Amino acid sequence: MLGPPLLVGAAHLNPAAGYSFSIDSLLFVTILLIGGAIGEELMIHGYAFQLLLREVGPWATIIPFAAIFALLHGSNPASSWLSTTITAGFGALFGYAWLRSRDLWLPIGLHFGWNFTLPFFGVNISGLRIRMTGYDLSWTAGKLWSGGEYGPEASVLTLGVLVLLSVYLWKAPIRRQSSPIVDRVESAECEPSPPPLPS
Repeated sequence: MLGPPLLVGAAHLNPAAGYSFSIDSLLFVTILLIGGAIGEELMIHGYAFQLLLREVGPWATIIPFAAIFALLHGSNPASSWLSTTITAGFGALFGYAWLRSRDLWLPIGLHFGWNFTLPFFGVNISGLRIRMTGYDLSWTAGKLWSGGEYGPEASVLTLGVLVLLSVYLWKAPIRRQSSPIVDRVESAECEPSPPPLPS
């Protein structure tokens, strides 16, 4: 998503004023972002999501939980209707990732990858400034393309990425795990064992 604007000169990487890069801070922020992705995915696509999915079906579960995911980000600084809509789209994407894989690791990985990449390039993520590399991304393009103070998650570029990621998840060969919550296992009635043969 950030490649095209950088290539055409609509965005530029500049040294961040008053920030010096350190491996310690990079590791700290990385661990923080991993914890955040795991926590949000457990909360949104954990037990309650999986139980409801079993009872009412995929889309009757994915869409409401995507809306909850978006509402949780709705009070972030500089949020807008576009950022909330895109965040709901990512909530649906992560829910679909769980549906395809029956495993929380895929949505956690996608979530962490997104949350790590934006600050790595010096871009606000969900309205929050997180320093990682000592660079900031400045834009010559308007707010519709850059997302303004909220960051690219409020831009039309992210809508394009969301569509591409959705198509990729739909087509990718993903090995589905078994889910003890969602997969119904029919228990066979126990029949008495035949008596042991005399020796």
